[in-house]
Amino acid sequence: QVQLVESGGGLAQAGGSLRLSCAASGSRFSINALGWYRQAPGKQRELVTTITSGGSTNYADSVKGRFTISRDNAKNTVYLQMNSLKPEDTAVYYCYARYARVLESGSYTYNDYWGQGTQVTVSS
Repeated sequence: QVQLVESGGGLAQAGGSLRLSCAASGSRFSINALGWYRQAPGKQRELVTTITSGGSTNYADSVKGRFTISRDNAKNTVYLQMNSLKPEDTAVYYCYARYARVLESGSYTYNDYWGQGTQVTVSS
């Protein structure tokens, strides 16, 4: 069974930094993509950033220039470096992983998994 475990959340002051980690385990298949979502109280869960197995990245406009996603493919681990934190970054951050395997037909099949979330709180 696939399991994603986040760590690194906590309390930071505005302008400070935090680094989140997420380790994936329990699958024989390769990870196609890793990423982070977040959900603030009373708001819908939103995409923060993703990174593919090939290294391509995407960022939400609200975090560009402040957050950086990185990965360690050998360890199936993804990181989120958060700098210049703002109070509006306060949310529960969820790790995301998409596993892929190639079928005999040549097509891919995917399975998505989510971590339990880690709280990030940014004070003024």
